[in-house]
Amino acid sequence: MGDRPHHSGDTSTSLVGQHISISASLAKESLVYSYGRSFNGFAAKLSPPEVDTFSKMERVISVIPNHKLHLHTTHSWEFMDFSPGKIRPQEEGNIVIGFLDSGIWPESESFNDEGMSPPPAKWKGKCHNITCNNKIIGARYYNSEGLYPTTEFKSPRDAIGHGTHTSSTAAGREVDGASFLGLAKGTATGGVPNARIAVYKVCWDMLGCSNADILAAFDDAIADGVDILSMSLGSDDPQPFFDDALAIGAFHAMKRGVLSSASAGNSGPSPATASNLAPWMLTVAASSMDRKFISQVVLGNGEIYPGIAVNSFKLNGTSFPLVWAGDVANYSGGNGLLNAKNCLPGSLNSNKIAGKIVLCNSVLGDYTGVVMANGLGAIVSFPIPFLIDIALSYPLPATQVKTGDGDAILEYIRTTENPIGTILVGETWKDIMAPYVASFSSRGPNRLNPEILKPDITAPGLDILAAWSPVASPSGSPFDTRKVKFNVISGTSMSCPHASAVAAYVKALHPNWSPAAIKSAIMTTANVMDPRKNDDHEFAYGAGHINPLAVTNPGLVYNASEADYIHFLCKQGYNTSTLKQITGESNASCDGVVPGRAWDLNYPTFGVAVEDGQSVNATFTRTVTNVASTNSTYRVTVQMSSSVNVEVHPKKLSFSTVGEKKTFTVKVSGPKMVEQPIQSGTIVWKDGVHVVRSPLVVYTITTNSMTTSPFRPTERIRFGANSINWNMHF
Repeated sequence: MGDRPHHSGDTSTSLVGQHISISASLAKESLVYSYGRSFNGFAAKLSPPEVDTFSKMERVISVIPNHKLHLHTTHSWEFMDFSPGKIRPQEEGNIVIGFLDSGIWPESESFNDEGMSPPPAKWKGKCHNITCNNKIIGARYYNSEGLYPTTEFKSPRDAIGHGTHTSSTAAGREVDGASFLGLAKGTATGGVPNARIAVYKVCWDMLGCSNADILAAFDDAIADGVDILSMSLGSDDPQPFFDDALAIGAFHAMKRGVLSSASAGNSGPSPATASNLAPWMLTVAASSMDRKFISQVVLGNGEIYPGIAVNSFKLNGTSFPLVWAGDVANYSGGNGLLNAKNCLPGSLNSNKIAGKIVLCNSVLGDYTGVVMANGLGAIVSFPIPFLIDIALSYPLPATQVKTGDGDAILEYIRTTENPIGTILVGETWKDIMAPYVASFSSRGPNRLNPEILKPDITAPGLDILAAWSPVASPSGSPFDTRKVKFNVISGTSMSCPHASAVAAYVKALHPNWSPAAIKSAIMTTANVMDPRKNDDHEFAYGAGHINPLAVTNPGLVYNASEADYIHFLCKQGYNTSTLKQITGESNASCDGVVPGRAWDLNYPTFGVAVEDGQSVNATFTRTVTNVASTNSTYRVTVQMSSSVNVEVHPKKLSFSTVGEKKTFTVKVSGPKMVEQPIQSGTIVWKDGVHVVRSPLVVYTITTNSMTTSPFRPTERIRFGANSINWNMHF
């Protein structure tokens, strides 16, 4: 977390050599990256004793292991009534979105630069090993381990499709007639099709995304001149902020005026699974839109069962023999009923299923055994009902049905002498329930800071059509030989670039707004989600569903600076000397700050985490900045359950100039709470034109789940490995 070095010279190499007693040449071999363009530090290969030596150095703020993160895997803009690229395209063209991802397929139609001017004068980026244009203006790649799978490219070129999909979702050009093999045909476009794209490839097929590479990408991206960073990746297990490369990089980006948008993760619907929890990041959940992909099963008795799948295979209505996987186990291969009915690899007898459609009762939604045994198609019966919202793509005719429908199909197979059926090619149906949060989208509450509501926002992330790498399997299966230019996939990886595009849209119209102001505008103008469709309420969708139509005119914003986040960190247990080393600023201080709750961080949402059995008692202080009309008066309304009392003072805020600030307090009180589920409320400021809405949630936590001080700078961690990559920050 150290600031940029204030002197020249390769201090990283000399420090490595000096403190582990090796020559300069060996020090260079040990050194993986030297971070110095935007912040100070390096990545090096160190043994545990060497890690201990560096950890005790006065200049070293933190030494963290090279953890591996994972990728969080266009009707959507129409669904939000937004017309990409139609408003101020010239201003949009000044904005550069940086993508930390798996690279890009530059030849995709989504990245053509027809009619685009040269890159903005501020741009300092480069293109390595691919040809850029006026759309893709930067492309770098990072591989600290030097390992390149045979499926990969030693360049920013995308081998797995993920980075191509996310970058085109946010900033792809309009492409008419786009579809997935005929499904969902229409015009594909990103949210800001005139914005520039800069690619930082940090994720690799089969290898994941390493901390060392991520920090190197941040260092370059900030110095290159990106305006927004989009990161559809994260850890399955949230790390304390300063053991977290994404939080570290995003903090430095925030200092330079760059907002980092990140996916919340795909570990839902279990509670407290959200990742990317730093308050200086925009954390995005995934929700549905009003289009779902259906592939129906038609039985020989005339019964029809709708299934969820992105199925492009045409059986032309021809019926084929049906079998249940449990009846065709590959016993000679050592497989029994359990493996067979789950259709696991090698579990099925190819002599009994060749040319047939197989019914799988699969907890994992697997089909691989059917493909390997030369089955013609698969019907996957999901025993987990909340996972039936995900339309998957398969390398053979396949669809997934609800458990009850799967039971009916099994009954037909068992009671019919020659059961037959077919799987119809996919089609799109209107989903009148949309939007609702996807089952896989990671939920709150925030495991590191219970008072900071996470995720921040939700955006479309279910069944998103966008550009794809033609060398990547559209289903992710090695048995899938189809080549496509566009693909339909789901994940918070898909919702994140929607939010990144909206942030870029705001930045284009308000280039001087801070990252916190942009984030506030996105959150306080969000559309209200229906809690009846989302049992987890704000823990699922945060402030609500992103609304690109309202986001550029929020009326008021909750701004925050580096100093505010420093105060927040002081509350988390950091001390003055550590802060000075982290920020490189002599005035950084924790004097007079008592560690405790984060109620005074100027955040656009309000969270009250009450220890089980304790009464409700919290006071928040907030400051809003007028960014709209010169003479306006806002009045507050509060909605909350009757068991909780909420008082706001003052109840009226009057502004005479743009940029004027006003402060108010919110006092929340109530009786003792025991195992109380989330209670949702809102604090709304209105002036007759603008509606500034902030959620207020009250919920109970157990004592052992309180994590108000997740990190102490003096802690030391020992690892048993002989040698491992470590990331070091001054």
